[in-house]
Amino acid sequence: MYLIIKYLVTAGIVVAVSEFAKRSDKLGALVASLPLVTVLTLIWLYVENQAAEKLSRHMSFTFWYVLPTLPMFLLFPWLLGKFGFWLALLMWLVTTILVFLIYAIGLKKLGIDLL
Repeated sequence: MYLIIKYLVTAGIVVAVSEFAKRSDKLGALVASLPLVTVLTLIWLYVENQAAEKLSRHMSFTFWYVLPTLPMFLLFPWLLGKFGFWLALLMWLVTTILVFLIYAIGLKKLGIDLL
């Protein structure tokens, strides 16, 4: 039953964000930019009695994983205008993966292992 509740709450938030985005670009973007998945994950981990160290590591890794994805939010609108939705989405995903890999290799040299 708990797993079903987790699915319903999480799916409900995704649906709510898409509904906000239909009504207002700004409101949809604002709500989508909130770290809702991270907050939900922390709540689920806490409710499942995970150690504070686990929650702390999750937050630290989330920080490092978010940084290389930020430029892609500027790249996608440009790609969309040039190539249409599906090709832009594919190019955006491939570019995000490449940027992340380069970023992860660079951070590894500083002692931060993301892979």
